[in-house]
Amino acid sequence: ISIIESIESRNEYQSIVISKKEIFARMISNAWYPIKYFHLSFGVQDKIKFALDNIAKHENLSVDLNKNELFNAIFNSNNPITNNQLNQFDNNVPHWFLSPWFPGEKNKKAIYYKSQNFEENCLYAVHREHIIINNDWIEYILANSSIIKNYCFWRLTLYLQSKNPNVPDIPNKIIKQAIRNSLDKQRKYWNIVFDNQKSIKCIYTKIDLHKEDYVLDHFIPYNFVSHDLIWNLYPVEKKINLKKSDKLPNIDLYFDMFFEIQFKGLSIVKECQPNNKLLEDYINVFGNLDIDDDVHFKERYYNLIQPLINIASYNGFELFID
Repeated sequence: ISIIESIESRNEYQSIVISKKEIFARMISNAWYPIKYFHLSFGVQDKIKFALDNIAKHENLSVDLNKNELFNAIFNSNNPITNNQLNQFDNNVPHWFLSPWFPGEKNKKAIYYKSQNFEENCLYAVHREHIIINNDWIEYILANSSIIKNYCFWRLTLYLQSKNPNVPDIPNKIIKQAIRNSLDKQRKYWNIVFDNQKSIKCIYTKIDLHKEDYVLDHFIPYNFVSHDLIWNLYPVEKKINLKKSDKLPNIDLYFDMFFEIQFKGLSIVKECQPNNKLLEDYINVFGNLDIDDDVHFKERYYNLIQPLINIASYNGFELFID
């Protein structure tokens, strides 16, 4: 993917020379959101997370930077720690990527030498500080770049699913969405509740919330579940929403209050608007809207929430401390 992006950025048809630093910087910027934003694992033997964490720390990079900003910051950095983290990929990545063109050849120097003559019509020639793209491949790559990248992302999705078997919605965690979906429909749902309940206590501050002064928070962070389903959304104070961010609630402290709000909300909307489309969010996970036995329903709700919080915690999501 990084090689294709480098070729696309030039849009030339011959003599494309790409520094290794550029490719490695693009690798980091492409891996940024799956690792830093969505906390996906690339596998226990993969070194990209270690390099990425060190670069983020020493460059003081915000998790919310867009990919171009990340790439430019890393590529233009003169920080020796950043450059050392990038250079470690030079040990194996450039010649391993070419190894299918030279089946059976495991010697790094031999692959470098053969590539410099474009033997077996390999994709690029490897030199000490840069690679040179084989002219025979450039037109093909530029003409088919979207197809090739989509194939790469598909294969990456399959790989990440194997390394993160319990994490939901892997395909939508490869690239961060440019714009998050609006929560207008979900807010209308909760406005119905406020119209009938007048106020709801914030589960963290215990302050009474009203229709005019609440925001919606994802109980399990959006960065993990990657959806806006109503069973995971509840009203909180705005400052708490900003403070909690993508952290996990302490289920022992907050689940009972969260469930109480959800149960009241579901009961009110079910009574006032039984055909509300968002009620389907509950049906899809619970099978029905049978909430007459609130003790049994609470148990089912806990069994939905608790494993997701545990998995998110195992994947590096931090605990919210109010």
